[in-house]
Formats: sequence, C-alpha cells, structure tokens
Amino acid sequence: MTTVAAPPPSLSSRKSAQLHVQRFGAFLTGMIMPNLPAFVAWGLITSLFIAKGWTPNGILGGFGNANTIGWQGAATALATAPGGTTFPQYLGLVGPMITYLLPLLIANQGGRIVYGERGGVVASIATMGVIVGSTVPMFLGAMIVGPLAAWLMKQVDKIWDGKIRPGFEMLVNMYSAGVLGMGLAIGAFFGIAPVVTQISKVLGNAVQGLADAGLLPLMSIIVEPAKVLFLNNAIGNGVLVPLGVQQTIDKGQSLLFLVEANPGPGFGLLLAFAIFGIGSAKASAPGAMVIQFLGGIHEVYFPFVLMKPMLIVGMILGGMTGVATNVVFGSGLRAPAAPGSIFAVFAQTPRGSYVGVTLSVVLSAAVAFLVSAVILRASRSRDLAAESDGLAAAIAQTEANKGKSSSALGALGGMAGSPAAEPVGATTTTALLQRPMERIVFACDAGMGSSAMGASVLRDKLKKAGVTGVTVVNQAVANLQDDADLVISQRELTPRARHQAPSSVHVSVDNFMNSPVYDSVVAEVKASQEGQPRE
Repeated sequence: MTTVAAPPPSLSSRKSAQLHVQRFGAFLTGMIMPNLPAFVAWGLITSLFIAKGWTPNGILGGFGNANTIGWQGAATALATAPGGTTFPQYLGLVGPMITYLLPLLIANQGGRIVYGERGGVVASIATMGVIVGSTVPMFLGAMIVGPLAAWLMKQVDKIWDGKIRPGFEMLVNMYSAGVLGMGLAIGAFFGIAPVVTQISKVLGNAVQGLADAGLLPLMSIIVEPAKVLFLNNAIGNGVLVPLGVQQTIDKGQSLLFLVEANPGPGFGLLLAFAIFGIGSAKASAPGAMVIQFLGGIHEVYFPFVLMKPMLIVGMILGGMTGVATNVVFGSGLRAPAAPGSIFAVFAQTPRGSYVGVTLSVVLSAAVAFLVSAVILRASRSRDLAAESDGLAAAIAQTEANKGKSSSALGALGGMAGSPAAEPVGATTTTALLQRPMERIVFACDAGMGSSAMGASVLRDKLKKAGVTGVTVVNQAVANLQDDADLVISQRELTPRARHQAPSSVHVSVDNFMNSPVYDSVVAEVKASQEGQPRE
C-alpha cells in the first residue's frame, strides 16, 4: 500500500504566522496533554485532603497549610515540630507532586518529543536545577529547560556520531549525558530559575492587576476568538495552566482554569442553532451539544461560529459572563478541567465553589444563547433563501484552521446527514498490503482524542468482520516506534510518521472518524489472514 499526496499549497504570510502559532501551541500541548492524568490526580488529592478539602488529612494533604508554603516553609515547620514528626508528613502528597512530579513529567515529555528517551532523561536532570532554584512551581521552567536540554544533547551526540571506537560507545553515551545533565542542572539553578521565577511573578502580577481592576472578564476577548482559530493552546497550556496552578497553591483554587474550559458558551451557541438554525446546522446541533458539553470536545462548535462570524460576539460575551460570575462568587477549580466537559469541571471543583462554578456555566450558556439567537433570527430569511447553510464549508475551514483533520468534526458532518468526504488531493490507497498485519497504530499530534477515536472505529470494523489477532492502538507521532506493521495518520503528519517509523506501511487519511480507507484495510487484513490475496 502506498500513498499519493497533493503538493502543499503556498501560504500567505498571515496563514503562515497562524500555522507557526498553531505548531507552537501543539508542541506545548504535546508536553501537557499526556500528563493531564497527573494534573487530575493532583487536583483530586488537593480537593480531598488539604485543610479546606472534603476530607482533610494532615499526612496526605500536609499539616496545617503546609501544602501552600513550599519546601522552605515545610523545613521551618519541621524545625519546630514535635519530636518524631517526619518531614514528608509536612509536605504530604500535594506539595511534592506540584513541586517535583508535574514539572518533571512535563520536562521528560518535552525531552522525548525532541530526542526520544535520551532527551527525556537529560531534560529531567536539567529541570531539577530550575525546580530547586525557584520558589514557585516550575511549569514554565520545565517547558523551556526540558526541550532545550534535549536539543543540546542531540547536538552533542552529533559531534562524535560514528567517531567512537568500538567498545567505548556505552561509556561515552552514559557520561556525555550525565556530564551534560549535571552542567545544565547547575546552569538552570543559577541562571534560568531566577529568570523564570521573575517571568512567573510578572505574569502573575499582570493577572492580579486585571483582577484588582475588575478586568479579568476581558480575557475572553482574546481567548474565545483564539479557540475558534486553534490558537488557544499557546495561551492555555503556555500561560493559563501554569498561572492557575500557582494560584491554586496560593489560594486553593483558580478561575483561570475555567477561562478556556467553560463549556457554557459553546452549549449556548449550539442550543441556539438547535432551536433557530436551519438545514444541516439545525440537524447536527443537538448531537454536537452532547459531544461538546458532556464529552468536552469544544471544537465541534467552531464551524458554527465560522458560518456566521458575528456569532463570536455571543461567545465573547458568554465567556466574559462566566469569568465575571467566578469573580463575584470567588469560585474556581483546583486543577485543569481536561477535557472541557461538565463532568471534568465538577470533578475539579473544590468545596464551596459549586454554586459559583455552576452559575458560571449556566449564565455563560444563557448569554451566549440569547445573543446567538438574536443573530440567527435576524439572518433567518436570508439563510432560508440561500442554497446551503454553509456548514460543510465551515467544517472544512475549521479543519484548515486546525491544520489537520478531526474525527469530532467528521462526526459532526455525519450528524448533518452526509459523512465527511475525503477532500480532493487527500491521500488514497493504491496498492496491496504485502505483509501480515498484526499491529496497527493510529498517530496524531498528542496521541489522544482523534487518534483514539479512529483506533476505536477500526477496532469495531475488524471485530464485525471477524478479524482477530490484530492489535490497534493510538500514539503520538513523536512516540512512534518502528515496530508497527501499519501506521495510519493524518495527511499533514504522514511525513513525520514515516520518519519515526520508516519500516512501517503508511496510510494517510483526512478524517479519522469515517475514512473509506478503513474498509480497504479491513478487507486486506481479512484476505491476508485467509490466504487469499485480493486483486
């Protein structure tokens, strides 16, 4: 099986800049997303066991307010503690997880993206320097030092690649990584930690300044349009999540986790389409509401905004309403709500914030619904006179903004009554599988979400076809190993996938959810197992 792809179109400077921001955001997301379970675990532990939690526990949550006073404060508390009290009891689980575990996981993932396992190890060593050299959690430091350390290790290895005498490879590899890691850790301790600490303080002071001036809701003016253009990852994972974690340590919660993840505005918009929309947009809106509000996949409402750009006003006002509500009630979340599902939101809501958080979702949905309804009603006559509601074109534009196809958007097209078709120039299969297929890997940027849904679809098709003995998994492109028989990836990612797994057969698709390629793969695998090559 081979693939044929259309040549990439030329990009305008504006589009090129947008793609660069998207790629930067995707890189940040690649470091954060695989580690979100650790954030969730930390948030749940915090909600349960700190002094203000549901079931306060001094050993797990830290005695008194130890989870908020850091290493130095805990050491001071230990010095005045009763005899027999151990140091870990003062930190509990909350302090060490936020101080060490989460930044090290982020750094390791960033290092792996740049230079595999070797890069991840050196990244973790170097990041320890920035962690112990700072007085704030080093998420920003980990996102900077981790990839940088891995890149430097890669450059160092290039210096003597192929020049090491046989028998000395392990010695050189071990000590080069160890010495470089040591040097970077020391350099990060004295050089990078103070700088990143100051950057964190400046950003934190800026957010606090907005709060003091009552201007926090204005963040929605930036965040809501950025979401529709898939530029939000750089803002959310690069700024809001680190600052939110810092606020959680200081205050026990942060509303910054809800600036982007609040499912209310999107739900209000889709509800307006379900009642006042027309055609395929009206038909697909109810299903999209379930995916967006319960599943937390917000991108399904982006095409509805692109159909009528004026609707962004409703999204901004809805987002501002949600932020303002949390400001008034002093509510927030313990940790990121990922994905942005109402279930994830409530799971990270601390005791005492349920009223504010619930109202922030309800009121933001209500405002977005009212504004969107007015806009839809005002343009209804013109929309009915048009030949098409433009949803299909809006889905295509959304995928173009994202820079890749989306299974959720493909499902949205299916809800509208017509499965999303492979665009012209998409990759197609043109030859037979010439090898047994035992391991099939779906690869996407983060190794979650769309690739997981695609893998689920293919597993279901294989099961219905009676095919057994085939493993179907999903992975991030950066984590691909050259051990897969078949790699299925989005067209834009196939070159990277080929580089990671050169021995595998590669197939490109434009839609992970309902690509016709899957039927061909199932037929080929089944035929090969039956020993009947297809013509």
